[in-house]
Amino acid sequence: MKISERAQRIEPFYVMEVAKAASTLAEQVAHTDTPMVFLNIGEPDFTAPPLVQQAAEKAVRDGQTQYTAATGLPALRERISDWYATRFGLQIPARRIVVTAGASAALQLVCLALIDAGDEVLMADPSYPCNRHFVSAALGSAVLIPTTAQERFQLSADKVQAAWHARTRGVLLASPSNPTGTSIEPEELRRIHEFVSERGGFTIVDEIYLGLSYEARLGQSALAIDDHIISVNSFSKYFNMTGWRLGWLVVPDDLVPVVERLAQNLFICASTIAQHAALACFEEASLAEYEKRRAEFKARRDYFIPALNDLGLTVPVMPDGAFYAWADCSAACDQLQVSGSWDFAFELMKRTHVAATPGRDFGHADTARFIRFSTANSMAQLQTAIARMQSVLG
Repeated sequence: MKISERAQRIEPFYVMEVAKAASTLAEQVAHTDTPMVFLNIGEPDFTAPPLVQQAAEKAVRDGQTQYTAATGLPALRERISDWYATRFGLQIPARRIVVTAGASAALQLVCLALIDAGDEVLMADPSYPCNRHFVSAALGSAVLIPTTAQERFQLSADKVQAAWHARTRGVLLASPSNPTGTSIEPEELRRIHEFVSERGGFTIVDEIYLGLSYEARLGQSALAIDDHIISVNSFSKYFNMTGWRLGWLVVPDDLVPVVERLAQNLFICASTIAQHAALACFEEASLAEYEKRRAEFKARRDYFIPALNDLGLTVPVMPDGAFYAWADCSAACDQLQVSGSWDFAFELMKRTHVAATPGRDFGHADTARFIRFSTANSMAQLQTAIARMQSVLG
């Protein structure tokens, strides 16, 4: 059987390779004094709050399980629009919001809508690997541009301008970003978008961690710039609905029918039950719970990052959002006599039963020096992880 060139262009998702190894070891040590601590996967330890769970149960009981419109329940699109108004002071009409089967479906739809074979899309290095694979699946090429800690590991307008040429079609940014948890400075994002727009390109911003921003200045939606920004968002992270597979797109008016046509053919619609449940995300009690959880994520960050720094796992830029620590493990590699973060992750797992993600997935710009820890786990688990790492690195 011949495998398509498209499929062969997609690299393995090494995060999951590490996860499989961690799961295997977890079974072996489950009943020991040092069970596995998982700091490798970016999934909140919180689940959907009570009102969301109750809304899902009610949808099933009431038989609200049939297809919705490809663009999503009108009521949910309106609730999302209202959230932008109350949380960010933005007037985003519901007609520009398309509900999708997770942010992954949103990225697939917008890439298929905008990218032709041979088109190039500029992205930061490091960045989330699946985003560049969506570009590749649309037969485009992701051009990874190395970034530095001084740039918050984000693209600058100068670098976008220097890399732009005849085949460049646009930029795909993430703010806050996975793996670094850093956001783009608002004025720099505006400069990038103005340059891209002048050349007829598109600006896509992955904002799935936007709700988990900890600094008001940086925690603003790119949609504030103008109506041509394309925003990808999700119910997975801030709204704690990872396995429900529900997200959304905000697109310019003229792109809505294009995305709708693609969604009709590729997905029919997002999960109806998940959509009805998500309506309850915007109830006052749910939003209050989400804000309590956001404060907890910030408290975990404020504990864990300094503790990593004290261990010589230096985090060069304090994350202002999401729940990640992008740590330079060069000194620790020397201490454990291993070469690079890939070997370090497995050695750390073996010695401490703490799972973390090596930088290999996230690009090529010095990523072998870095390891990503997820602070989406409980404070108790983070404290346990630090204590165990101190035993081999302290």
